[in-house]
Amino acid sequence: MSENLDEKQARFQLNNIPNRLGHIAANLARIKSFSQIAYKEAVKSVISETKLFIEWTAAEIEPVQAEELVNIQVQLAMWELTWNDIWADEKVRTEVAEQSGLWSERLLDMSGLLSESIS
Repeated sequence: MSENLDEKQARFQLNNIPNRLGHIAANLARIKSFSQIAYKEAVKSVISETKLFIEWTAAEIEPVQAEELVNIQVQLAMWELTWNDIWADEKVRTEVAEQSGLWSERLLDMSGLLSESIS
């Protein structure tokens, strides 16, 4: 398992920071969409992966951005701990989906990928 995780980390860290932030944003968007269409285990898996992506990125970016990422990571960890309760409550699950979508947009903006593609 850890060897696969090491390989995954090495592959992920080959990406530049904007692309890493883009991957994190994409995962947060997946959390939003999977939560809306009832893929409980898939969402939990994406939450775990996203926490790792943040861990592998936060140390290499500006402190203010790193703080924002770590705050997201902490919230993801809290969701993970109470996932069964969140999943059972449609209102809370909807709030999780909405928050994930907001974070996704924020990180996509932070990545600069959208402004690069426009110019």
